[in-house]
Amino acid sequence: MKSNGRPKIAVFKLASCDGCQLSLLDAEDDLLAVAGAVEIAYFPEATSTMLRGPYDIGFVEGSVTTHHDAERIHQIRRQCHTLITIGACATSGGIQALRNWADSGEMVAHVYASPGHISTLKMSTPVAEHVPVDFELRGCPINKEQLLECISALLAGRKPNIPTYSVCLECKRRDTVCVMVARGVPCLGPVTCAGCGAICPAMGRGCYGCFGPMETPNTAALAAQYKTMGQSREEVIHAFRSYNAWSWQFRKAGEEAEHE
Repeated sequence: MKSNGRPKIAVFKLASCDGCQLSLLDAEDDLLAVAGAVEIAYFPEATSTMLRGPYDIGFVEGSVTTHHDAERIHQIRRQCHTLITIGACATSGGIQALRNWADSGEMVAHVYASPGHISTLKMSTPVAEHVPVDFELRGCPINKEQLLECISALLAGRKPNIPTYSVCLECKRRDTVCVMVARGVPCLGPVTCAGCGAICPAMGRGCYGCFGPMETPNTAALAAQYKTMGQSREEVIHAFRSYNAWSWQFRKAGEEAEHE
């Protein structure tokens, strides 16, 4: 698969906003350094060069939302030796997975003048529910440093050094006072994976869970804490139903709150 001794990389898009692909382009000088070690064979967002597979490494952004997506992800998996999903859409269904709790047909009828032309699946799901995935990069959008670390690790034949601990540790590292303790602001930081640099708490806002659930999150305890802070049942549900609503840990927390 290697061309001129360099691994071939491909970047694919399913149902998404392109934000995670832009994170790769935002790497700028670092991306140029990586480009010297690999061959970017397929990346429609960045180049008109479209080399055919197979590929050594494939990055996929976006959730499986249409029948075409469902067929295409199997084609992509067959073409890629290593498949990595990038972003909340690809790893947990993204914002579009919110329709999984609603009637998608009714939504289409409200939004489109000619709903008969729209062919879509009833649910929006992450890539891993359709094909085996070798590694996941979380975030909405992903952290470009984590992306470069992932590529570097693969080239070196080692496991990527990506954190699995919570946002709370990032707050401590940047000396950010806990917004929940000091200000009574609801925050998903205790159950959300690090990666953003704790941007929202640093601005006095609670974490929205952009990077999805941390390793072994205690969502039940956090939901109970939300209630002691005066949050309603609906507010607890909405807290867990955002960027990573279909991740099983957040999905379980939201559904438990819904059935109380």
